[in-house]
Amino acid sequence: MQLIQQNPDIHAYLASDEAIDHWHPLVQETADALWSATGDAYSYAKAAFEFVRDTIPHSADSGDLRVSWRASDVIATRNGICYAKSHALVALLRAQGIPAGLCYQLLTDDHSCSDSCSGGAGACPGGTNAVIHGLVALRLPGRERWSRVDPRGNKPGVDAQFSLDTERLAFPVRPELGEIDHPELYAVPHPATLKALRHSADRPELWRNLPTAL
Repeated sequence: MQLIQQNPDIHAYLASDEAIDHWHPLVQETADALWSATGDAYSYAKAAFEFVRDTIPHSADSGDLRVSWRASDVIATRNGICYAKSHALVALLRAQGIPAGLCYQLLTDDHSCSDSCSGGAGACPGGTNAVIHGLVALRLPGRERWSRVDPRGNKPGVDAQFSLDTERLAFPVRPELGEIDHPELYAVPHPATLKALRHSADRPELWRNLPTAL
């Protein structure tokens, strides 16, 4: 899909902030290690994506009750939901000079449950109501368009891959159910998602705080 930069300045998609803290030594060390094993922007971006997708479990899958939101904490604790894992991937990409930003989907029914709920730990937030899902877009050197990728983490029924030309996301939207791909590309986390992460003491509280709209 055609993404719309919320900030027209490409340098905004390389900046650091409290959540995307790519200046942090752990983020820098992780980025340097991944770069040394790859050596070019495409290979690095793919390796960073797979690192976040595969080595940092989504807390709904792992059962981890902790809530992380800073990129450095996500990498340190190996834990996070979709928003937090997106912060980590954006930080790793920016750490090596690759513009990256945050984008969102409105999902419902089994899609939202797959992303957010832990199964036996409680009901899906809002039942069949919509829940915001977070993912990442990046723009490699020499490319004129942004490409979306989803580092949520794979499991049965979810098979997200690093693909720049043909999207292979965790949850393709179903317009007939009211699901939406939001076209805005954010340089910083959306306030609604960041508030949910920062104001939740544990994962059960986070499920109750998940935003249902942007």
